[in-house]
Amino acid sequence: MLQLQRVLATTDLSAPARHAAERGALVAKDAGATLHVVHVISDPVLGSLRRLLEGSPDDVEFRLRGKIESDVARLGEHLAQTLGAPVPAGVVTGPLIAGILGHAAANRADLLVLGARGASFMRHLMLGSTAERLVRKSALPLLVVKQPPHERYRRVLVAVDFSPLSLAALDLARAVAPHADLILLHSYEVPYEDWMQTVEVREDALQHYRQAARQCALQGMQAFLEAAGLTATGVPTVVVKGDPTLRILEQEQELDCDLIVIGKQGGTAPEEFLLGSVTKHVLQQSQSDVLVVV
Repeated sequence: MLQLQRVLATTDLSAPARHAAERGALVAKDAGATLHVVHVISDPVLGSLRRLLEGSPDDVEFRLRGKIESDVARLGEHLAQTLGAPVPAGVVTGPLIAGILGHAAANRADLLVLGARGASFMRHLMLGSTAERLVRKSALPLLVVKQPPHERYRRVLVAVDFSPLSLAALDLARAVAPHADLILLHSYEVPYEDWMQTVEVREDALQHYRQAARQCALQGMQAFLEAAGLTATGVPTVVVKGDPTLRILEQEQELDCDLIVIGKQGGTAPEEFLLGSVTKHVLQQSQSDVLVVV
Protein backbone atom coordinates (compact mmCIF):
# COMPACT_ATOMS: atom_id res chain seq x y z
CA MET A 1 0.00 0.00 0.00
CA LEU A 2 1.12 3.54 -0.73
CA GLN A 3 2.79 5.26 2.23
CA LEU A 4 2.49 9.04 2.54
CA GLN A 5 5.68 10.60 3.85
CA ARG A 6 5.36 14.36 3.32
CA VAL A 7 2.19 16.47 3.27
CA LEU A 8 2.14 20.14 2.26
CA ALA A 9 -0.76 22.39 3.29
CA THR A 10 -1.19 25.76 1.60
CA THR A 11 -2.73 28.64 3.50
CA ASP A 12 -3.87 32.19 2.86
CA LEU A 13 -4.57 32.50 6.61
CA SER A 14 -8.34 32.43 6.10
CA ALA A 15 -10.60 30.20 8.21
CA PRO A 16 -11.21 27.71 5.34
CA ALA A 17 -7.45 27.46 4.79
CA ARG A 18 -6.92 26.83 8.51
CA HIS A 19 -9.47 24.02 8.37
CA ALA A 20 -7.59 22.55 5.41
CA ALA A 21 -4.30 22.72 7.28
CA GLU A 22 -5.92 21.04 10.29
CA ARG A 23 -7.17 18.27 8.01
CA GLY A 24 -3.66 17.98 6.64
CA ALA A 25 -2.38 17.47 10.19
CA LEU A 26 -4.90 14.69 10.83
CA VAL A 27 -4.00 12.97 7.57
CA ALA A 28 -0.27 13.30 8.26
CA LYS A 29 -0.72 11.92 11.78
CA ASP A 30 -2.62 8.84 10.59
CA ALA A 31 -0.07 8.26 7.82
CA GLY A 32 2.98 8.83 10.01
CA ALA A 33 3.99 11.61 7.61
CA THR A 34 5.56 15.01 8.14
CA LEU A 35 3.56 18.19 7.54
CA HIS A 36 4.76 21.49 6.09
CA VAL A 37 2.74 24.70 5.72
CA VAL A 38 3.35 27.40 3.12
CA HIS A 39 1.87 30.83 2.45
CA VAL A 40 2.63 32.50 -0.87
CA ILE A 41 2.63 36.29 -1.09
CA SER A 42 1.65 36.56 -4.73
CA ASP A 43 3.30 39.05 -7.04
CA PRO A 44 0.04 40.69 -8.25
CA VAL A 45 -1.18 41.33 -4.71
CA LEU A 46 2.21 42.62 -3.62
CA GLY A 47 2.39 44.85 -6.69
CA SER A 48 -1.02 46.31 -5.92
CA LEU A 49 0.06 47.03 -2.36
CA ARG A 50 3.23 48.78 -3.52
CA ARG A 51 1.28 50.96 -5.93
CA LEU A 52 -1.08 51.98 -3.13
CA LEU A 53 1.86 52.77 -0.86
CA GLU A 54 3.88 54.63 -3.48
CA GLY A 55 5.34 57.75 -1.96
CA SER A 56 4.45 56.71 1.58
CA PRO A 57 7.35 57.01 4.05
CA ASP A 58 5.85 54.33 6.29
CA ASP A 59 7.24 50.78 6.35
CA VAL A 60 3.82 49.20 5.87
CA GLU A 61 5.03 46.45 3.56
CA PHE A 62 7.77 45.42 5.98
CA ARG A 63 5.38 45.32 8.93
CA LEU A 64 2.73 43.49 6.93
CA ARG A 65 5.21 40.82 5.87
CA GLY A 66 6.26 40.43 9.50
CA LYS A 67 2.63 39.99 10.54
CA ILE A 68 2.08 37.33 7.87
CA GLU A 69 5.21 35.45 8.90
CA SER A 70 4.15 35.59 12.54
CA ASP A 71 0.64 34.31 11.77
CA VAL A 72 1.97 31.47 9.60
CA ALA A 73 4.42 30.49 12.36
CA ARG A 74 1.58 30.43 14.90
CA LEU A 75 -0.43 28.21 12.57
CA GLY A 76 2.52 25.82 12.40
CA GLU A 77 2.68 25.74 16.20
CA HIS A 78 -1.05 25.05 16.43
CA LEU A 79 -0.81 22.18 13.94
CA ALA A 80 2.17 20.73 15.77
CA GLN A 81 -0.09 20.12 18.76
CA THR A 82 -2.37 17.94 16.61
CA LEU A 83 0.45 16.18 14.81
CA GLY A 84 2.64 15.70 17.86
CA ALA A 85 5.69 16.81 15.88
CA PRO A 86 7.14 20.12 14.63
CA VAL A 87 5.43 21.64 11.60
CA PRO A 88 7.74 23.88 9.53
CA ALA A 89 5.79 26.88 8.26
CA GLY A 90 7.20 29.16 5.58
CA VAL A 91 6.36 32.27 3.57
CA VAL A 92 7.51 32.66 -0.03
CA THR A 93 7.02 35.43 -2.58
CA GLY A 94 6.29 34.94 -6.25
CA PRO A 95 3.64 33.65 -8.66
CA LEU A 96 1.04 31.84 -6.59
CA ILE A 97 0.77 28.53 -8.46
CA ALA A 98 4.49 28.31 -9.20
CA GLY A 99 5.27 29.22 -5.60
CA ILE A 100 3.11 26.42 -4.20
CA LEU A 101 4.33 23.81 -6.67
CA GLY A 102 7.93 24.92 -6.26
CA HIS A 103 7.69 24.61 -2.49
CA ALA A 104 6.08 21.18 -2.92
CA ALA A 105 8.92 20.05 -5.18
CA ALA A 106 11.60 21.43 -2.85
CA ASN A 107 10.10 19.52 0.07
CA ARG A 108 9.33 16.40 -2.00
CA ALA A 109 5.67 16.48 -0.96
CA ASP A 110 3.45 13.46 -1.64
CA LEU A 111 0.17 15.33 -1.14
CA LEU A 112 -1.03 18.92 -1.41
CA VAL A 113 -3.85 20.14 0.85
CA LEU A 114 -5.82 23.38 0.43
CA GLY A 115 -9.17 24.90 1.28
CA ALA A 116 -12.00 25.10 -1.21
CA ARG A 117 -12.42 28.83 -0.55
CA GLY A 118 -9.87 31.47 0.31
CA ALA A 119 -9.96 34.81 2.05
CA SER A 120 -12.64 36.96 0.45
CA PHE A 121 -10.31 39.94 0.07
CA MET A 122 -7.73 37.91 -1.85
CA ARG A 123 -9.81 35.17 -3.49
CA HIS A 124 -6.65 33.15 -3.99
CA LEU A 125 -8.08 29.71 -3.42
CA MET A 126 -11.56 29.91 -4.87
CA LEU A 127 -12.72 27.02 -7.00
CA GLY A 128 -12.83 28.04 -10.62
CA SER A 129 -9.68 30.10 -10.22
CA THR A 130 -6.56 29.24 -8.25
CA ALA A 131 -7.67 25.91 -6.77
CA GLU A 132 -8.83 24.67 -10.14
CA ARG A 133 -5.63 25.86 -11.83
CA LEU A 134 -3.59 24.16 -9.14
CA VAL A 135 -5.44 20.90 -9.73
CA ARG A 136 -4.84 21.26 -13.46
CA LYS A 137 -1.12 21.87 -13.15
CA SER A 138 -0.14 19.77 -10.17
CA ALA A 139 1.68 16.50 -10.73
CA LEU A 140 0.79 15.62 -7.12
CA PRO A 141 -2.55 14.48 -5.72
CA LEU A 142 -4.48 17.30 -4.15
CA LEU A 143 -6.91 17.22 -1.23
CA VAL A 144 -9.50 20.02 -1.45
CA VAL A 145 -11.01 20.54 2.00
CA LYS A 146 -14.54 21.89 2.32
CA GLN A 147 -15.54 20.94 5.86
CA PRO A 148 -13.95 21.62 9.27
CA PRO A 149 -12.12 18.44 10.32
CA HIS A 150 -13.95 17.36 13.48
CA GLU A 151 -12.75 13.76 13.18
CA ARG A 152 -11.01 11.30 10.92
CA TYR A 153 -12.66 10.50 7.62
CA ARG A 154 -15.39 7.93 8.25
CA ARG A 155 -16.72 6.94 4.84
CA VAL A 156 -14.92 7.44 1.53
CA LEU A 157 -16.52 7.23 -1.92
CA VAL A 158 -13.98 6.20 -4.56
CA ALA A 159 -15.16 6.85 -8.13
CA VAL A 160 -13.64 4.27 -10.49
CA ASP A 161 -13.62 3.84 -14.25
CA PHE A 162 -11.44 0.68 -14.11
CA SER A 163 -8.41 2.50 -15.51
CA PRO A 164 -4.93 2.32 -13.94
CA LEU A 165 -5.66 5.76 -12.48
CA SER A 166 -8.57 4.23 -10.56
CA LEU A 167 -6.22 1.71 -8.96
CA ALA A 168 -3.96 4.61 -7.96
CA ALA A 169 -7.00 6.45 -6.55
CA LEU A 170 -7.95 3.45 -4.44
CA ASP A 171 -4.39 3.10 -3.15
CA LEU A 172 -4.23 6.79 -2.21
CA ALA A 173 -7.65 6.64 -0.54
CA ARG A 174 -6.33 3.93 1.76
CA ALA A 175 -3.26 6.04 2.58
CA VAL A 176 -5.19 9.25 3.27
CA ALA A 177 -8.06 7.62 5.17
CA PRO A 178 -6.69 4.34 6.60
CA HIS A 179 -9.45 4.03 9.22
CA ALA A 180 -12.40 4.86 6.94
CA ASP A 181 -14.90 2.58 5.23
CA LEU A 182 -14.35 2.58 1.48
CA ILE A 183 -17.13 2.37 -1.11
CA LEU A 184 -16.35 1.91 -4.80
CA LEU A 185 -18.67 3.62 -7.29
CA HIS A 186 -18.83 3.04 -11.03
CA SER A 187 -21.30 4.93 -13.16
CA TYR A 188 -21.92 3.70 -16.69
CA GLU A 189 -23.96 4.97 -19.59
CA VAL A 190 -25.56 3.09 -22.49
CA PRO A 191 -24.01 4.41 -25.72
CA TYR A 192 -26.50 5.98 -28.12
CA GLU A 193 -29.46 4.96 -25.95
CA ASP A 194 -31.45 8.11 -26.74
CA TRP A 195 -30.70 7.83 -30.44
CA MET A 196 -31.92 4.24 -30.51
CA GLN A 197 -35.26 5.38 -29.20
CA THR A 198 -35.54 7.96 -31.98
CA VAL A 199 -34.93 5.33 -34.68
CA GLU A 200 -37.61 3.08 -33.21
CA VAL A 201 -35.49 0.22 -31.92
CA ARG A 202 -37.87 -2.31 -30.38
CA GLU A 203 -38.28 -2.03 -26.63
CA ASP A 204 -37.26 -5.63 -26.03
CA ALA A 205 -34.07 -5.11 -28.07
CA LEU A 206 -33.34 -1.87 -26.23
CA GLN A 207 -33.87 -3.57 -22.87
CA HIS A 208 -31.47 -6.32 -23.88
CA TYR A 209 -28.92 -3.66 -24.83
CA ARG A 210 -29.31 -2.00 -21.42
CA GLN A 211 -28.90 -5.31 -19.61
CA ALA A 212 -25.77 -6.08 -21.63
CA ALA A 213 -24.29 -2.68 -20.69
CA ARG A 214 -24.99 -3.28 -17.00
CA GLN A 215 -23.52 -6.77 -17.15
CA CYS A 216 -20.39 -5.37 -18.76
CA ALA A 217 -20.11 -2.77 -15.97
CA LEU A 218 -20.57 -5.44 -13.28
CA GLN A 219 -17.90 -7.61 -14.87
CA GLY A 220 -15.59 -4.62 -15.02
CA MET A 221 -16.10 -3.97 -11.30
CA GLN A 222 -15.36 -7.60 -10.47
CA ALA A 223 -12.17 -7.51 -12.53
CA PHE A 224 -11.19 -4.25 -10.83
CA LEU A 225 -11.69 -5.76 -7.37
CA GLU A 226 -9.53 -8.72 -8.32
CA ALA A 227 -6.80 -6.44 -9.68
CA ALA A 228 -6.88 -4.50 -6.40
CA GLY A 229 -6.79 -7.66 -4.31
CA LEU A 230 -10.23 -6.98 -2.83
CA THR A 231 -13.55 -8.77 -2.55
CA ALA A 232 -17.07 -7.40 -2.86
CA THR A 233 -17.79 -8.49 0.71
CA GLY A 234 -14.74 -6.62 2.00
CA VAL A 235 -15.37 -3.37 0.12
CA PRO A 236 -18.93 -2.45 -0.90
CA THR A 237 -19.49 -1.53 -4.53
CA VAL A 238 -22.14 0.53 -6.28
CA VAL A 239 -22.72 0.16 -10.02
CA VAL A 240 -25.33 2.58 -11.37
CA LYS A 241 -26.46 3.81 -14.75
CA GLY A 242 -26.42 7.52 -15.49
CA ASP A 243 -24.37 10.68 -15.67
CA PRO A 244 -21.21 10.19 -13.57
CA THR A 245 -21.33 13.63 -11.94
CA LEU A 246 -24.95 13.23 -10.84
CA ARG A 247 -24.41 9.70 -9.59
CA ILE A 248 -21.33 10.65 -7.58
CA LEU A 249 -23.15 13.54 -5.93
CA GLU A 250 -26.23 11.38 -5.26
CA GLN A 251 -24.20 8.61 -3.65
CA GLU A 252 -22.20 11.13 -1.63
CA GLN A 253 -25.44 12.17 0.05
CA GLU A 254 -27.17 8.78 0.22
CA LEU A 255 -24.15 7.04 1.72
CA ASP A 256 -23.22 9.98 4.00
CA CYS A 257 -19.66 10.17 2.68
CA ASP A 258 -17.22 12.76 3.97
CA LEU A 259 -14.57 12.29 1.25
CA ILE A 260 -14.80 11.71 -2.50
CA VAL A 261 -11.77 10.31 -4.32
CA ILE A 262 -11.63 10.89 -8.06
CA GLY A 263 -9.08 10.98 -10.85
CA LYS A 264 -8.07 14.27 -12.41
CA GLN A 265 -9.13 12.96 -15.81
CA GLY A 266 -10.54 9.91 -17.51
CA GLY A 267 -8.14 7.08 -18.11
CA THR A 268 -7.96 7.77 -21.85
CA ALA A 269 -7.35 11.52 -21.77
CA PRO A 270 -3.97 12.31 -23.35
CA GLU A 271 -3.61 15.93 -22.28
CA GLU A 272 -1.07 16.37 -19.48
CA PHE A 273 -3.00 19.02 -17.58
CA LEU A 274 -6.57 18.18 -18.53
CA LEU A 275 -9.10 18.54 -15.75
CA GLY A 276 -12.00 16.29 -16.68
CA SER A 277 -15.49 17.76 -16.67
CA VAL A 278 -16.72 15.22 -14.10
CA THR A 279 -13.87 16.08 -11.74
CA LYS A 280 -14.46 19.80 -12.23
CA HIS A 281 -18.17 19.54 -11.46
CA VAL A 282 -17.63 17.30 -8.44
CA LEU A 283 -15.10 19.81 -7.08
CA GLN A 284 -17.59 22.60 -7.51
CA GLN A 285 -20.77 20.89 -6.32
CA SER A 286 -19.89 18.31 -3.67
CA GLN A 287 -20.46 18.96 0.02
CA SER A 288 -17.63 16.73 1.20
CA ASP A 289 -13.88 17.03 0.75
CA VAL A 290 -12.45 15.88 -2.58
CA LEU A 291 -9.18 14.06 -3.16
CA VAL A 292 -8.04 14.48 -6.77
CA VAL A 293 -5.62 11.81 -7.97
CA VAL A 294 -3.23 12.33 -10.90
